[in-house]
Amino acid sequence: MTSQTAHQGNTPSSDQIRRAPKVLLHDHLDGGLRPGTVVDLARTTGYSLLPETDPDKLGLWFREAADSGSLERYLETFSHTVAVMQTRDALVRVARECAEDLAEDGVVYAEVRYAPEQHLEGGLSLEEVVEAVNEGFREGERTALENGHRIRVGVLLTAMRHAARSLEIAELANSYRDSGVVGFDIAGAEAGYPPTRHLDAFEYLKRENNHFTIHAGEAFGLPSIWQALQWCGADRLGHGVRIIDDIQVREDGTVELGRLASYVRDKRIPLELCPSSNLQTGAAPSYAEHPIGLLRRLHFRVTVNTDNRLMSHTSMSREFEQLVEAFGYTLDDMQWFSVNAMKSAFIPFDERLAMINDVIKPGYAALKSEWLFQQTASTRGFPTSEG
Repeated sequence: MTSQTAHQGNTPSSDQIRRAPKVLLHDHLDGGLRPGTVVDLARTTGYSLLPETDPDKLGLWFREAADSGSLERYLETFSHTVAVMQTRDALVRVARECAEDLAEDGVVYAEVRYAPEQHLEGGLSLEEVVEAVNEGFREGERTALENGHRIRVGVLLTAMRHAARSLEIAELANSYRDSGVVGFDIAGAEAGYPPTRHLDAFEYLKRENNHFTIHAGEAFGLPSIWQALQWCGADRLGHGVRIIDDIQVREDGTVELGRLASYVRDKRIPLELCPSSNLQTGAAPSYAEHPIGLLRRLHFRVTVNTDNRLMSHTSMSREFEQLVEAFGYTLDDMQWFSVNAMKSAFIPFDERLAMINDVIKPGYAALKSEWLFQQTASTRGFPTSEG
């Protein structure tokens, strides 16, 4: 076996990427609806402001509206999805379909986030919102299993950084921590809304020994990351792509890390990178120029995520397809990203370890061995032209 043959066998096909066991840490429930579901729910609930009522045209509208290069404009698209997620039945359906779609795409573990405070217009309480979403995820897990896929979904409850309910949502997350909610997050426009506005929520979670991630370093720069870590104590960085601003690549190819970048790498702080979303919001100009390439080479705790599958017209498989094309990543790289993500999940250590050793590593080992059997089948038992 030559090294070239081994490398070819280790370069994943689209089918292998889809079948590979993937781990997703940064996915928004209200950013991942099926276009057809948005249309159905709008019709059922009487919501009349959709820009399109044909599912295909609506899906295209979401993608084009999110392609503006502005985080603020990107976030505007959520007014339509949130509007149709105001009833218990709608929340159960959206969560169920989310779990089904992720499982079909080969995701074995996902942490999906949403803001309960945005789903109260139909008269639901915060608790009723959480319980409806949890019910939907459990239904989706069961349906996926019936279809031959295994997935586990944990919930991150999000508070909106421009609002004043973060402590209330943190308390809600803590009260449901044994019922499917694995952590807390703050989200929304970064500029003008620093994470330090929500210190009481983060201090509360730390006292309760609970987990939280913070959207930081997406549209805003290093100060957002620094505050999230050093003032708030975030376990992970939601995006964190702007850490690249603290890394200098010299003309001779040598690299110098600033103090903050060194801290993030040394402390193994997970970066929830979302390549397609970053291109849409202007955080990176192209996949080939996305900081994930350099951050992976420097061995930061990098993970690959979808952010908003509807707005970015993406999936975990599509994210990896783009990275394989841009950086020549192999199944070994995919496994590295997936293990990174599983190590960084907000479930107990023994459960993370079991997922790595019993699901992720065996899954990639099976995929990496497929080339051998394909080559054997094509060369063994058939006479050559000279025989």
